[in-house]
Amino acid sequence: MKKIHLLLVKAFIKPFFVTFFIVMFILLMLFLFKYVDDLIGKGFEWYVILELMYYASAANVSMALPLSILLSSIMTFGTLGENYELVAIKSAGVSLQKAMMPLMVLIIFLAIGSFIFSDYMLPKANLKFGSLLWDIRNKKLSFLIKEGVFNNSIPGYSIRVDKKYEDGRLDNVMIYDHTANNNIAKIILAKEGKMVRNNDYLVLKLTDGVRYEESSGKNAAYNPRQELIRMRFKETDQKFDIGSFKMNRTDEQGFRGNTQMLNLKGLTKKKDSLTKELDSINKFSGISIGSYYKQSNYTKGYTKEKVPAKVIKGAVLTEVKKPERLAVIQNALEQANSIMQTTSAKISDHEDRKKNIIKVQNEYYKKFTLAASCLLLFFIGAPLGAIIRKGGLGLPVVMAIVFFLMYHIIATVSEKSATQGSLTSFFGMWMAIIVLSPLGAFLTYKATVDSALFDINYFKQLFDVLLKKLKLKKPLQ
Repeated sequence: MKKIHLLLVKAFIKPFFVTFFIVMFILLMLFLFKYVDDLIGKGFEWYVILELMYYASAANVSMALPLSILLSSIMTFGTLGENYELVAIKSAGVSLQKAMMPLMVLIIFLAIGSFIFSDYMLPKANLKFGSLLWDIRNKKLSFLIKEGVFNNSIPGYSIRVDKKYEDGRLDNVMIYDHTANNNIAKIILAKEGKMVRNNDYLVLKLTDGVRYEESSGKNAAYNPRQELIRMRFKETDQKFDIGSFKMNRTDEQGFRGNTQMLNLKGLTKKKDSLTKELDSINKFSGISIGSYYKQSNYTKGYTKEKVPAKVIKGAVLTEVKKPERLAVIQNALEQANSIMQTTSAKISDHEDRKKNIIKVQNEYYKKFTLAASCLLLFFIGAPLGAIIRKGGLGLPVVMAIVFFLMYHIIATVSEKSATQGSLTSFFGMWMAIIVLSPLGAFLTYKATVDSALFDINYFKQLFDVLLKKLKLKKPLQ
């Protein structure tokens, strides 16, 4: 038994790691395609992008781990069935459930590890990812010189070049310097240039150029005419301060209260606080709106007796003097409008807070669904591989994608329904597990009894038998 268990574990581990890293690579590529506009053209260092991808990969584990378990289990048992190793194992008196036992123990450990990961490591990774992505999106565009266009990104300067090369060389550089106190621009013209970045400075090494400056005469009081100074140079350096383009890291404490960045303990506290706030707001709203409905009798003062619904047409209005009736009606309309405005604002606030509570509940149950999905997809993949008896990356990949899409679509639709309030948070987050669990039990039963569920020849033979029976039932002419 130990040799069989070791054989199954070795046959499972290799495709599991291969499929896991392949899926993670594909998801990271999709992540780069999604945020390419936020990363390209901003002058980020390579390690900043790697750091962002590292934190993003933690969020992709919730999709990569169940899919890799499903695919690797189908491949493992499909290969064993294709090579008749499952037949040999069963002929030795070992049932499919016993053969699955070592892998079941391994999957349970993976499920426990995924729960610990989603409760402790994933909130921290989401915190790092959210704060870093915020800084990236709010970072100014790095200094980018475009050909044939005046660039005003650096305050006080306008720069134009005719041609820019990938190695940083420039042709026909024109610089307008507006940093002088006399509001007169200095003009620098150069045939060639070279861009060099030095920490917080951008240095343009210019060659074969001329500098034009205008200034007042030496005796401006007696000679108001301006002087034009022209200086030719063979080589010169023009330095620009680009420190404002540097990305500043935001304090992560400002993002710590977000729902996706909390563990179970933090989610429980946030739910309790949001529930208390909602109860207090509802109580205060009832008191404030109820104050408008305190009735006042025009002649006898305040009374607790209920006034009929047709109060405006009834005796109360007739008791009001005719010159004052219009003012009373206008006052009533103003109160009605104020009640409508207050009620609509309170309803909107109530809905927003209720959605926040639902999101917290969804995130709470999501901590457990990752571990449960690992177990579910294993009980779908292992018997499915034993039934189809095909290994490799052909049919197992197709079957894994089909069943994973079923799981993912049900989970996504039910989660959105729970967010909108159509389902409770429990059923919304556990709907995919509840729906597909009978399928896993059915496939396990079929694999145990050696069912030919996906055998085409079996269905052909069954179809031929049905045709023969139909022919025999036809009356003789």
